[in-house]
Amino acid sequence: MKTLEIRCAPVVFALVLFGCAQAPPPAPPDTRAADEQAIRDSETAWVKEFAAKDTDKIVAHYADDGTMLLSNTPTMTGKEAIRTGIKDAVADPKFSLDLKTAKVEVSKGGDIAYSQGTYSVMMTDPKSKKMLHETGRYVEVYKKQADGSWKIVEDINSPEAPAAPVK
Repeated sequence: MKTLEIRCAPVVFALVLFGCAQAPPPAPPDTRAADEQAIRDSETAWVKEFAAKDTDKIVAHYADDGTMLLSNTPTMTGKEAIRTGIKDAVADPKFSLDLKTAKVEVSKGGDIAYSQGTYSVMMTDPKSKKMLHETGRYVEVYKKQADGSWKIVEDINSPEAPAAPVK
């Protein structure tokens, strides 16, 4: 009798274990296509906000702890540092920025994404007062916020060459 009890114990244990197990929750819906479009739309709006020189709307694209890494400038972390860092550019009447988003990838989990593309910027050199033109590539890393919006956590540019005077 004891042998039968010992042999049956693993079977009873397995039945209890599997009987108590719950089915895994359903996978969240795949929203990557909509998220990609939201990021593309955000970057289009961002260019318009730079053209309108609307600093508040420009900075609103960043997460509270977002970081901007631009060539020849100190690292700017946090919205206030970014606001301060772009203040002179936005105040320049000749300043313009254009982005051409080439690619947006959203993680399968739907919480992280990045975009990459090219940019063109016109600005006044603060020293010589001449117009400068710079072109290059950029990468924006986005994180989905609790409210479902996407905010930039890393903003990185890579100029093709130093800004050159406009002829």
